[in-house]
Amino acid sequence: MKVHFISIGGSVMHQLAIALKRKGYEVTGTDDEIFEPSYSNLEKEGLLPKSMGWNPDAIVPELDAVILGMHAKNDNPEIEKARKLQLSIYSFPEYIYHESMAKTRVVVGGSHGKTTTTSMMMHVLKAAQKNFDYLVGARLSGFEQSVSITNAPIIVCEGDEYPASAIEKRPKFHFLFPHVAVITGIAWDHINVFPTLENYIEQFRIFLDKIEPGGLLIYNETDEILKQLIADSKREDIVFQPYGIPAHTVNSGKTTIKIEDAEGELEIFGNHNLLNLHAAWYVCKHFKIDAATFVHAMSTFTGASKRLEKIAENDGTIVYRDFAHAPSKVKATMEAVKQQYPGRKLIAVFELHTFSSLNKDFMNEYKGAMDEADEAAVFYSKHALELKRMPQLSKEVVFDGFAKENLKVLTDKSELINWLNNHQYQNTSVVFMSSGNYDGVDVTGFATRMTTA
Repeated sequence: MKVHFISIGGSVMHQLAIALKRKGYEVTGTDDEIFEPSYSNLEKEGLLPKSMGWNPDAIVPELDAVILGMHAKNDNPEIEKARKLQLSIYSFPEYIYHESMAKTRVVVGGSHGKTTTTSMMMHVLKAAQKNFDYLVGARLSGFEQSVSITNAPIIVCEGDEYPASAIEKRPKFHFLFPHVAVITGIAWDHINVFPTLENYIEQFRIFLDKIEPGGLLIYNETDEILKQLIADSKREDIVFQPYGIPAHTVNSGKTTIKIEDAEGELEIFGNHNLLNLHAAWYVCKHFKIDAATFVHAMSTFTGASKRLEKIAENDGTIVYRDFAHAPSKVKATMEAVKQQYPGRKLIAVFELHTFSSLNKDFMNEYKGAMDEADEAAVFYSKHALELKRMPQLSKEVVFDGFAKENLKVLTDKSELINWLNNHQYQNTSVVFMSSGNYDGVDVTGFATRMTTA
């Protein structure tokens, strides 16, 4: 097989390129810019383009597949040549399906918890010595890559609702056709793509209809929108398996889970993580993994990168960072930390960084999201607005949207640093939430200084 990647430097695209090379394929790729860690990863595998920029000469009749990344625009000269040569052109998820048609496909969809639920399944399947491939959107301990494509009989995929490519605007998870599907919940997001809640919900209705006949849908019965979607479904050829928060106890900052007759103490915590765990259990049970094996494996699961990830701790202070950016994710993270450490003060910092979160018309969706925090700040930078070509956003709009009385709204990183430096952190939980980098503020270094001073 000969495959060519247009925009090979993407965070997941380059991982697929490496996976296919290791499978024995002949792989080439181009991009107009490649950043770390993609640059070093590709260089190490001998896949780094000799020069940056698009190269139509790389598009030759002998190619079995041309794979497009999100960064590749519709007028890309390589795409145009591939069309002229009538080559097979795939978006990322279309190609994943192409490689997994003979596999049992597990796909995790939902507005929140996709990465963690997928990671949990991977962790348990590996512990149970199951042979499987995977696609996940974060770094996970014990796995060198975030994409694996081999001859394994199973593939576990995180299913994103964002568009598949510049020329294929349908959501990624519409192309994966699962035998086993998970929907973790539905909360409006990506308003630049889905302008109304109804339009967003429709994408999950389509996903439900893509489940293979005879398949299994595992769904979060605590989510009212999702419950209605299931109630309205006309599918009679699939099995519906609801899940909720499983039996558990919390003592001295430690959560103990009970699945059937098996009990075990967890490294993770919070209702959202317990929901994710319960979904993962039903998937693993489908693959004949018993409760004792599942609980034992989950007791060693420390979470996916940047998903309520502990970055520093001492006797009186603990600091987490989280990828939370949608309102439901922010609220779930706040509640989880407060429930786990009820006797501690909670200080929270949230960065507005996505198209939705920086949109004034979406701001009211954040009402109450940070209410659990004793002291809270919302940060956003003018640079982020400029990069996304969005209009200026006033602090008043943000303050009114969150509707939290003592909220600080900060727009300059020096303001954020000063705000952080002016707090006492004894007997305190701290959470940094962002899909960005706080305009360059070193939160990990700050957390280390905070807990070692």
